[in-house]
Amino acid sequence: LQVPCAPSQPAASGESRRFANKHSKKALKASLTLGILLGMFFVAWLPFFVTNVTQAVCGCVPAGFFDVLTWLGYCNSTMNPIIYPLFMRDFKRAMGKYLPCCRHSGEPRPSAISLSMRNSNSGPHAATSLRNVL
Repeated sequence: LQVPCAPSQPAASGESRRFANKHSKKALKASLTLGILLGMFFVAWLPFFVTNVTQAVCGCVPAGFFDVLTWLGYCNSTMNPIIYPLFMRDFKRAMGKYLPCCRHSGEPRPSAISLSMRNSNSGPHAATSLRNVL
């Protein structure tokens, strides 16, 4: 006895495959961004922390070298505002929305009152979530 097979739904499986593929690309991009940020953090700050512990144990680290490693860590902090817009579209969009130097010519400028109302959770948009506000 053979049981009749239900016809397959190629449109639904193709759509779910596209959906999964889109989300896997987003996850890959997010993990790449996180990897770059963490990698830069460790490259910049790990030598400072190792030298700091070494200085506490033996006191044999020259002051100039310690200063150079401290400034290397500070340089990492200055790189974050450059890295985020390069890799994160949402961050870039938010920067363009609120900073005049990053706004496209056709976008309206938010008023101070609307920004104040959003931040205070008062007014007609009090029940909106943080995601909708940003």
